Amino acid sequence: MFRSLKIAAVIVGFSCVTAALACSISGQGGFVPENDLYIPAGLKGMRGGITESQFNSVIDKVETLYAPVVASMGGKLEIQRKWNDGTVNAYAKQSGSSWQVAMFGGLARHATINADGMSLVVCHELGHHIGGAPKKSGSIFGGGEVNVWASNEGQADYFATLKCLRKTFLNDDNISIVSAMEVPKALTDACTKSTKNDKEDNALCVRTGMAGKSVANLFAALSKLPEAKFDTPDTKKVSRTNDAHPKAQCRLDTYFQGSLCEISMNEDVSQKEEVKGTCHPSLGHKTGTRPLCWFKPKAK
Repeated sequence: MFRSLKIAAVIVGFSCVTAALACSISGQGGFVPENDLYIPAGLKGMRGGITESQFNSVIDKVETLYAPVVASMGGKLEIQRKWNDGTVNAYAKQSGSSWQVAMFGGLARHATINADGMSLVVCHELGHHIGGAPKKSGSIFGGGEVNVWASNEGQADYFATLKCLRKTFLNDDNISIVSAMEVPKALTDACTKSTKNDKEDNALCVRTGMAGKSVANLFAALSKLPEAKFDTPDTKKVSRTNDAHPKAQCRLDTYFQGSLCEISMNEDVSQKEEVKGTCHPSLGHKTGTRPLCWFKPKAK
């Protein structure tokens, strides 16, 4: 059971015409579905979450790694650090060459979030910009469908652990960091098998998976559903790729598989097709592939 956040919820209305926030074609936007939870800065008695220093350090690390990548793709990465804003969410937006990520202090202060979980959120929002196919799609005037700039929700989740978190955590003392964690056996066993007992790779796999667990706990808390677990994968199979937010278990499954994929973090994904740089059934991969609870692989 998660500790209740004993704060007054402030209802915040978001609109798809609000300039500061990005929305999907379906009218929903953000790292988590729209919610009315607001956790102001300086709230006394708060337990959990991260400090403002950690918040900025997390952003600094990802920004330093990926600002040059975004620049090479024709954009300018602009991460907005809204520490004093109590909104429990994060957003991505493009406006011309400005490729924006908005990070909010309310999310950072949520009891389920730790520094690694916050790193994953930054990576997810960055993933909307550079995470590759499949992209969000939706109806346009006159009918038909159009692909837009943003990688869909599941792909942004997959990119976060497949590429971004691995690079972000790569030079840390991951063995020591992981040794202080209570790691579920299912994650330990899967990472050991995937990395063939390489200690450094194994610790990196475990750490990225545990970052996914932090944010999966957030999803469960916000939806008031049981927590997602590594050994209870979502068995649903979609008939077509779902661009919207999958359920909490499905999202944890995505982080988990991204952590396990054997493809190098340095092999870029494609912005046009879904196979390059990923673990994919068409390449014979059995582990590390995007879960079928949101992803429908294209036939050869």
